[in-house]
Amino acid sequence: MVFPYSRLFYYDFKILFLPVAGIGELGMIVWHFFRVFLHLMAGLLTCGLVFPFSSYARREYLIRRWSKKLLAICTVDVAFKDHSGGAVAEHAMVISNHISWLDIFVINTLHPCHFVAKSDIRSWPLLGWLCEKAGTIFLARGKQREVRRIYEGLVHQIQDGKRVAFFPEGTTAAQGNVLSFHANLFEAAIEAKVPVQTFVLRYVDAQGKFHPAADFIGDMTFVESMGAILRAPRMTAELIRLPAIPTEGAHRREVAQVARAAVMRELGVADPA
Repeated sequence: MVFPYSRLFYYDFKILFLPVAGIGELGMIVWHFFRVFLHLMAGLLTCGLVFPFSSYARREYLIRRWSKKLLAICTVDVAFKDHSGGAVAEHAMVISNHISWLDIFVINTLHPCHFVAKSDIRSWPLLGWLCEKAGTIFLARGKQREVRRIYEGLVHQIQDGKRVAFFPEGTTAAQGNVLSFHANLFEAAIEAKVPVQTFVLRYVDAQGKFHPAADFIGDMTFVESMGAILRAPRMTAELIRLPAIPTEGAHRREVAQVARAAVMRELGVADPA
């Protein structure tokens, strides 16, 4: 989601804001926030002016490129690791553990997806609208009728060949923890007759340890999380692809348990139960 002229805007405004760098860390944070704002505006223009006239493949390319640029502005590198052993499904439902609002964009650098996300994200300034235009499906908590409607839509999208993704924990968890997986939406993969392609996300520092600034938990707001990321040393988002999980003849709870166990093994997390 990159507006063609956004690079020109970045250079022009960087010249204007060069004096800010002289005030140290605060100046750099202000500069990074400003770059994020410009990038969001570029995305808004792209969604409004370019997406309506672009093919599905072109939109995927733009989403991938926009996501990479956003992460670069936030000083987040992405390292893809393939631990699938060749058991990869191109046509599958994508799932992952959930740590941060960054997760969607990290996955989008590899595979732009239609994500199922909590409805709160839709209210985020600018970013919520961008997520919607990029195909995010918003789900209100605790509304079974809403879950059923979303579920039926997911089945149709998967059958139409679209890549659908969701975070089965239902919320974010601090790194080093994996919450219980909700099984409901796994039923969509079973009904659509596709496997579940599992990914693992983790954010690490230069020493390979969990990066504390990545956690987006509790009452932390989006702005607070962004500030923590921009103030912190550079981090690397590791996106790890695990073997696809077949769903033929399986029950949704069984698939959810297998997926969670695979994620925990990869992260080296013990089940407290």
